[in-house]
Amino acid sequence: MSSPPLLRGAPARTDLTGTGLDERRPDAPGPDAAELADITGRIREHIVAMCAGPEGGHLGGSMSLVEILSVLYFRVMRHDPRFPGLPERDVLLLSKGHGGIALFATLCEAGYFPAEDLDEYARPGSHLMAHPHPEIAGVEIASGSLGHGLALGVGYALANRLDGSARRCFVVMGDGELQEGSVWEAASVASAHRLNSLTAIVDRNGLQITGGTESVNSLEPLADRWRAFGWRVVEADGHDAEALTGALTLPADPDRPTVIIAHTVKGKGVPFIEGQAKSHYARLSGRQHQRALNAVRASAGTPTGGDRR
Repeated sequence: MSSPPLLRGAPARTDLTGTGLDERRPDAPGPDAAELADITGRIREHIVAMCAGPEGGHLGGSMSLVEILSVLYFRVMRHDPRFPGLPERDVLLLSKGHGGIALFATLCEAGYFPAEDLDEYARPGSHLMAHPHPEIAGVEIASGSLGHGLALGVGYALANRLDGSARRCFVVMGDGELQEGSVWEAASVASAHRLNSLTAIVDRNGLQITGGTESVNSLEPLADRWRAFGWRVVEADGHDAEALTGALTLPADPDRPTVIIAHTVKGKGVPFIEGQAKSHYARLSGRQHQRALNAVRASAGTPTGGDRR
């Protein structure tokens, strides 16, 4: 089996000969802008296809995650799809588990399993369901019940320190999820222990299932809240791959964990559902699927006919 494309990241501290991680260098190039745009286009196509299946899926909050996940898996994280459990891999915890189909599509594009598996999403006997679980190659934790991921990330980061490991832990959260008190307990512990290998990413699309976050339970001033808990805060356009790459490859702060507030649009890429709370979960009809697919391909500059896979 040929080795996957080398991804950006720090060199491993242990002997990982033959795994792909040992070959990676801090300056190893990831895909360029055009290549990454093609990857994100395919991920969005996978997402809308899964939402056109018999059970539908969490469409809006998955589409807002696409650039975040693609930058992590194709430019930032040290990982090898041939060896998902390598001790020195970087770890991604998708705390907003209702964005699971975005993670499945990204893992598929990264080489963890074939595209044919996505065709079986939510069907009897499939290992792919609405929320992630660790029996899926590349998935670290079961998630979907909100507010747990950051505390687990604290555990991973503490383990990294005890092991003397260079690996990083990334926790992707929804903004509505920040209304869970357990998130702020974990934020306090992470700061108190100066867990600088921990990076949280907030998918700040401004919407949750019952409406806008600011009308349900206001989070602003969000950046100041994180700073008050002792975190370094970086804000970025969550659909600008270059801005995200810059934010996610900043040198670690020696004394603080980092949070990236990624400003996104729920349902990004499909104009008829963008920025709408009703996109939270959708079962697309055949006509809606084609409209969504055409929109995704048009935004990527891809012909609307045929199958890109």
